[in-house]
Amino acid sequence: MQALLISLRSEFYKSRKTLAFWAAILLPVLICGMITSGTYLKSEKILSMNYPPNILWMNFAGAALGIMGSLILPFYVIFMAFSVNNIEHKNDTWKTLFSQPLNKFSIYSAKYLYAVLLIFICLALFLLLTYGSGHLLHLLNPRFRFDEFSPWEMLSRVYSRLFLASLGILSLQFFISLVWADFLKPMGLGFIGLIAGLISASKGWEYAYTIPYCHPVMALSMKKPGPIVIFTQEIYSSLIYALVFFLIGYFIVAKKSIR
Repeated sequence: MQALLISLRSEFYKSRKTLAFWAAILLPVLICGMITSGTYLKSEKILSMNYPPNILWMNFAGAALGIMGSLILPFYVIFMAFSVNNIEHKNDTWKTLFSQPLNKFSIYSAKYLYAVLLIFICLALFLLLTYGSGHLLHLLNPRFRFDEFSPWEMLSRVYSRLFLASLGILSLQFFISLVWADFLKPMGLGFIGLIAGLISASKGWEYAYTIPYCHPVMALSMKKPGPIVIFTQEIYSSLIYALVFFLIGYFIVAKKSIR
C-alpha cells in the first residue's frame, strides 16, 4: 500500500501541469458555466413554457449529460490515457521508473489508478456544478423553482453509470498507448473507435454493448421507467474490458521494464 501511495504521489507531481490534469477541472467548469449562462439568458423563453420543476431540472442537467456522454467524456479518456503514458515515452523513463525499489505492480497500478482518479474528479465536478448551478439559477430567478425538486439521486446514479462506462475505454486506450508511443496511433484508433461506437449505439445495434466506445452513450439511455439501475449489460461489459486490458497492460509494461 505504501508503494502504491508513493507511486500515486509521483504521478501527480509529474502530470500536474499537463493538459490532461487541468482538463479534468476546466471541462466541467467551462461546460456547466456556458449551460448556466445560456439558461439564465434565455430564462424568459424557458419559463414561458411553464414546465414543472422536475422537467426543468431534466432539461438543464440533460444538456451537460448529453454533451459529456456522447463526445467529450470518451474523447477526454482517450487523450488522457495517452497523456499519462506519454510522460514516460517522451522522456524514455520506463526503465528508470521500474528500477525504483518499489513493487512493479504497485507502480503500474498507481499510474492506472491516477487515470481513473482524473475521470472521477471530472465527473464529480460535473455532478456538483450541475446541481449547484441549478440552485444558483433559482437564486437569480426564483421562478425556476429548482428548490421544489431534488435531482441529486438521479444525477448521482447517471454519473456513476458514466464513470463505470468509461473504464472499458480507459483500459483499452491505456493498453494501446503502452504499445505505441507516438500520438497518431493511440489517438487515431481511439477516434475511429469513438465514431464506430457512436454509430453502433445510435442505430440500436443489439451487440453494441460489446464495443467499449458505445458504453458512455448507452449509459445515458434509460430504456425503462422508474429508478435508474446502475449495473446493466453495458456496465458489466465495460468492467470486464477494464479488468482484462488492465492485466494485459501490466504484462506489456513489465516486459518494457526489463529491456
